[in-house]
Amino acid sequence: MIDIKNLTFGYRSKQTVLQNLNLKLAPGHIYGLLGRNGAGKSSLLHNICGLLFPQSGECLVAGDKPERRSPQFLQQVYLLPEEVYLPNVSIKSYLDVYAPFYPTFNFGLFYNILKEFEIPAENKLQNMSYGQKKKVMIAFALATQAKILLMDEPTNGLDIPSKKQFRKIIAGTLVDDQIIIISTHQVRDLDSLIDHVLVLEDKQIIVNESTDRITEKLVFKQVMELKEINSPVYSEGGLKGYAVVAPNLKQESSKIDMEIFFNAVLAEKNQIQSQLKS
Repeated sequence: MIDIKNLTFGYRSKQTVLQNLNLKLAPGHIYGLLGRNGAGKSSLLHNICGLLFPQSGECLVAGDKPERRSPQFLQQVYLLPEEVYLPNVSIKSYLDVYAPFYPTFNFGLFYNILKEFEIPAENKLQNMSYGQKKKVMIAFALATQAKILLMDEPTNGLDIPSKKQFRKIIAGTLVDDQIIIISTHQVRDLDSLIDHVLVLEDKQIIVNESTDRITEKLVFKQVMELKEINSPVYSEGGLKGYAVVAPNLKQESSKIDMEIFFNAVLAEKNQIQSQLKS
C-alpha cells in the first residue's frame, strides 16, 4: 500500500535529509519508525501524506501520488503531528467540523477511547492540559479509521500510565487493511506494540524487519558478567549487570528490548545487518 522508490528530499536551508530511500509497507502491521532527533522521520511521514514533496524518486500511497492531494487520497490518510494546536471549542464542536472529512469516522470508537483515557466528552479543548489534548487527538486519529495512519511522536506529553493505555488502545484498533506508522525517538514506548521495525539513519532505512525476524536472529539477555555470553554483538552496563544483544545461535526465545536494539543498530550497524540477513 506504500511504495517508495529512490526518494530524495531536502530543505532549502539544509542538506539532503532523505537520499535514494526505498521502502515498501503492507497493510495489517504497526510499524515503528525509529531514528535519532533530526534523522528525517517527520520529513518521511510528511512525504507520505503529501505535505512535503520529493525532489526526486517516487512515493505511491494506496496507488496515488500524495502530492496530488486528491480528495480520495486525503480521506484515506491521517497524520497526527507531534505538536497539536486546537481551537477554543468543545470536543463535540470539533467533531462536527472535522469528522465529516473522513467517511469512515467511527463516533462510537472515538468516545470509547476518550473514556479509556478518562477525558470528559463535554470538555472544551482549550481548558485541557497538553497531555489531555494529545489524548483527544489520538482518539480522533484512530476514529478516522484511515487506511494509512501516521503518528509523529504520539507519546510526547503523556505520563507513564497514559503511555500504557496508548499501547493497549493502538494494539486493539488495528484492522487488516490498515497501516499504522508510529515515529518516535523514545523507542521504549513502542515495546510490545509494534510488529515491524524501521530504523532511519544516514538518510536511508537501514533496518526493515519484523520483530519476529529480529528475535529469530538475535537474542536479548540480561547477564551479570559478559563472559556468560559468547560473542555479544552489543552490550550496555547497568546496576543489574549487562543488557546484551547476541546472535541467536541456539534458537532461544527472548523478548525484543526496543531501546537496546535501537542502540545496537546505531553502534554496530554492520554486525546487526549481517545477523538479520544471515
